[in-house]
Amino acid sequence: MAALTPISRKPFWLVALMVGGFGAFFGLFIGTSNGSGITGAIVGAALMVGLAWAYINLLKNEPVGRGITFAAFGIAGFAAGGLPTAILGALIGALGGWLIYWAYEGRYRAYLAPYLTWQQVLWHFGFRTICGVIFVFLITPILVVLPLSFNAQNFFTFTPEMLRFDPAGYSLKHYQDFFSNNEWQRSFKNSLIIAPIATIISVTLGTLAAIGLSQSHVPGRRAIMAILISPMIVPLIISATGMFFFYSQIGNWMEGSLGLDKNLVGYIKVVLAHAVLGIPFVIITVTATLVGFDRSLTRAAANMGADPVTTFFRVQMPLILPGVISGGLFAFITSFDEVVVVLFVGSASQKTLPWQMFTGLREQISPTILAVATILVVISIALLTTLEFLRRRSERLRGMSPS
Repeated sequence: MAALTPISRKPFWLVALMVGGFGAFFGLFIGTSNGSGITGAIVGAALMVGLAWAYINLLKNEPVGRGITFAAFGIAGFAAGGLPTAILGALIGALGGWLIYWAYEGRYRAYLAPYLTWQQVLWHFGFRTICGVIFVFLITPILVVLPLSFNAQNFFTFTPEMLRFDPAGYSLKHYQDFFSNNEWQRSFKNSLIIAPIATIISVTLGTLAAIGLSQSHVPGRRAIMAILISPMIVPLIISATGMFFFYSQIGNWMEGSLGLDKNLVGYIKVVLAHAVLGIPFVIITVTATLVGFDRSLTRAAANMGADPVTTFFRVQMPLILPGVISGGLFAFITSFDEVVVVLFVGSASQKTLPWQMFTGLREQISPTILAVATILVVISIALLTTLEFLRRRSERLRGMSPS
């Protein structure tokens, strides 16, 4: 493997700062797990700086240096804790070896404008580092839950068998319990009933409201918009309390005057309450899509003899559809994951999946909750992937629209 062509080799003190910070970061975690975070940070920084000095001044061979770091950290990890820590150590070693030469050869400037000052370069990578740290901080709890859902034991901790990657330590029994337990299945079916209906109502009303509020001649549209999106701003417990008093009166009227079944009334109340929570998301996404909408298209359709309904479905809807679907996905996720409002408005017959998880945490700590959480994470990832695809499609459509 041929060495990469250097852009501009940097002084060792700069390399030492970068790799020392890298070593101190990981050393802090390793040291903390062994009783002394400060010692771990110092040792980690010193180790990486020493390796950088040896590779730059003595070895002078990038492929060999990176290979040595990869192998040495992997062996050290295996000696410390077996296969899992060996994999983690090898990854840290690979990243550390790459970082040494990335800093020394000045490759961090490869894709930056040559006229940027060192302060601008520092901010460029510092900002991305901060974003990366925040992302890791937010994603770590999810990364912990996913493997725990395959625990063969009824524990919320990693067993020795799991840490050794022993197949006996892993099982699908918690997923089997979810799909075979009547309580979990009933709550899951309730969520599948309530969330889609609430989403349809949210999309219908939210889209119409967004189109109406996008018209410049509508009086007080800013105040109306503020009222419609207030469920996103007001604390959920306050909204739930208000909905309890409001929908209790609606429910009494439906049961007394219309003679509707109490169970059906309960579903109607929960659906309407979740629709109220979902409407603001639809309004915001559709309004954002309408910003780039060319209104001359609707005028042209009217000149060609199309009525308002035909114009909406044949001209306007195809162009704002990505925003409508995006709002619908947000509304669906809001309804599917919501637990506070349904506790106030619903009854035991309308127990949704999040409600069942909340009850399970309070009354019985069942690892099945971890399996359900993993399923919800997978569903959320699929919906967010779809949302990103629709966002890009919306941008392409707005770019194709005549200005």
